[in-house]
Amino acid sequence: MAENKTTFCRICEPLCGMIATVEDGRLLSLRPDKENPLSKGFACPKGIAFSEIVNDPDRVLHPLRKNEFGEFEQVSWDTAMTEITEKLAAVHKRDGASGIGWYFGNPATFSTGHTLWVANFTTLLGTPHVYSAGSQDVNNRFVASHFLYGTPVAAPIPDINRVQFLVIIGANPVVSHGSVMSSPRIREGLTAITKRGGRVLVIDPRRTETAREFDWQPIVPDTDALLLLSLLHVMFDEKLADDDRLRDQATGVAAIKSLAAKYPPELTSERTGIDADTVRDLARTLVLTDRAALYGRVGTSLGRTGTLTTALLDIVNLVAGNLDTVGGSMFGDLGVPGQRAGVTALQHVSNFAWNGRRSRVGGLPQVLGTAPASLMAKEMLTPGKGQLKALFVSAGNPVLSVPNGDELVKALGGLDLMVSLDFYQNETNAHADYILPTTTMYERADFLIPFQPLFTTPFKQATDAVIPPMGEAREEWQIVNELVGALAPQAPALRGLHLFNKLADRIGKPWTPTRLSDLVVRLGTGGDRFGLRRGGLTFKRLLDKFPHGTIVADHLEPGQLGKFVTHRHRRIRLDAPELLAEIDRLDPDVDPSYPLRLIGMREIRSENSWQHNAPMLLRGGRAHTARMHPADASARGLDEGDLVTVTSRHGQIALPISVTDDIKPGVVAIPHGWGHNGTGGWTKANDAASTDLGSGGANVNALISSDPEDLERLAGMANMTGVPIEVTPLEPSIRAHLAAQAPELVDSGE
Repeated sequence: MAENKTTFCRICEPLCGMIATVEDGRLLSLRPDKENPLSKGFACPKGIAFSEIVNDPDRVLHPLRKNEFGEFEQVSWDTAMTEITEKLAAVHKRDGASGIGWYFGNPATFSTGHTLWVANFTTLLGTPHVYSAGSQDVNNRFVASHFLYGTPVAAPIPDINRVQFLVIIGANPVVSHGSVMSSPRIREGLTAITKRGGRVLVIDPRRTETAREFDWQPIVPDTDALLLLSLLHVMFDEKLADDDRLRDQATGVAAIKSLAAKYPPELTSERTGIDADTVRDLARTLVLTDRAALYGRVGTSLGRTGTLTTALLDIVNLVAGNLDTVGGSMFGDLGVPGQRAGVTALQHVSNFAWNGRRSRVGGLPQVLGTAPASLMAKEMLTPGKGQLKALFVSAGNPVLSVPNGDELVKALGGLDLMVSLDFYQNETNAHADYILPTTTMYERADFLIPFQPLFTTPFKQATDAVIPPMGEAREEWQIVNELVGALAPQAPALRGLHLFNKLADRIGKPWTPTRLSDLVVRLGTGGDRFGLRRGGLTFKRLLDKFPHGTIVADHLEPGQLGKFVTHRHRRIRLDAPELLAEIDRLDPDVDPSYPLRLIGMREIRSENSWQHNAPMLLRGGRAHTARMHPADASARGLDEGDLVTVTSRHGQIALPISVTDDIKPGVVAIPHGWGHNGTGGWTKANDAASTDLGSGGANVNALISSDPEDLERLAGMANMTGVPIEVTPLEPSIRAHLAAQAPELVDSGE
């Protein structure tokens, strides 16, 4: 008989509560959990549709090996792992650890065992070739925190529940549901601000789904740093800032004050498109409003100076008196004893510390042990010591998500070994030697450690697997343990880990993600401290007594900076030379050949590149289009639905346009995650977004540079917003030619 099991979604950061209906080990359906204390019966279409992904006929359920004809054939796990480990050991023996690399995608972050086991393996192996989706998303948040607080893991979040004036820059939480912030029912949280007499202002080049519900202020893409500097200028110039408080909380105040003095709003308004009076009023309101906060995310991260911009967001909150205060931008806390000392110690570990290593190509710094993914192809193609020759890709599709996918396809073809851990055949692992089937979120237990400090209401929830693994799927950490064992004879550090794993198994206490999670739950806020706190939480107690999750504190606590800042005297550092040097990059070269500015956008029914195969999310048809303002379309003789060529200095794509007033003139928005070119095994995704050019949409990252000199210098982030482009009509003769070619040629602009 069918039964209902309580669990939670792990697609994005709210981690909304879900009820899974299961029968005979099969997931029948998913619905929102009305008893979850935070999400209270809310889930987005992506979460509800996930049962279609679990049961997708296109899903990879058995190990696959590419044969001599270039086709995948099913093999046993023993065969796959024996061959993989033999080839891996050979690469390691010949080239050492620097010949081996790993890329993990965004979904890896939502699995404790995946991320931490891969990190442990690659760290002990000693490879510099570790890459993640973070260098297309969030890495400069970690670097900005490193400079400001001395630790990369301190991330302030807006106190949604108590803020009275919230300014959102370059974020669209109604669609993203929050990023570097876990706040289920975020739309209601934002609406509650206005209901209690407050205000929400969205600053964005596009009237996003969030901006449509609140106040909208357009801005020129990639000028956020100029706006923030002008806000600081007004706060200092009009003596709105409390200098005594600032000196108590931070060092380098004089340097920031001197810098901001050069950016009055009258000077920056032409660049940002926001008039000086509006900027001055905004600065005064941020200071004078009791409980105000500034929040920025992907739109502020993906410009040429994303780390500087991210740091300036925190600095504006600090100067306005809104950092680490009730209703402002606050810090969550794991509550684990000794966490400050532990993080301080990690700053001296080269594999963890910012700039502990620099990339072989381009000399860019690592972030949390990862190198810029934009350089991955060049690390494979550039000969010499340290050349990447064996690559593992888990839960990722970098051919679509990393700039210059064509270059990456070429590079993958030259590897000695490529192994994918995934439950789909996608455009990247189509080039793999082996695809190893992995579990979905509902086939594993979880307690997501990284997101605990990011809840706007402190909250804990654990889940067991609701169904057993389908087919022969395995969890990533189990596969990693086999790789550890295979390389243990050749790598001393891995030998120690392998012996630890064997000993733990022998005494009946295997080291698993659940065991690690239990340790964190027990030591953290609300935990039982191994019996010292009666009635405290354990992993099992969360499952048994609080299956819907439990709120562990009513609100975030102010006054947390002392717990996080590792700089001397526990004061925020505002004048790191590396940060201040980024000012030189605020003035880009202007090329009149590319008068428009490209921005990205997230769609409510898409999660990057991997949810285009679910029928529920494709209902009504899916279109992949470039959004343009009517004035820009008219100036180019374009109408709704016309096919166009979008060209940058680095590439070209073809797709239809949508004409809309909900975007600033001079700006074009194109959703990412598309470009399914038929090489992947997801049939519905390949057929989606059909036009007479073909199907699968266009890969917007073909317009983005992967050259080291074009990457953001401090975090190695790809420049994906404010990219200079031009849009032109697609000539009929070219259109007919392109339509007859392979879709991948359309996407690459060849």
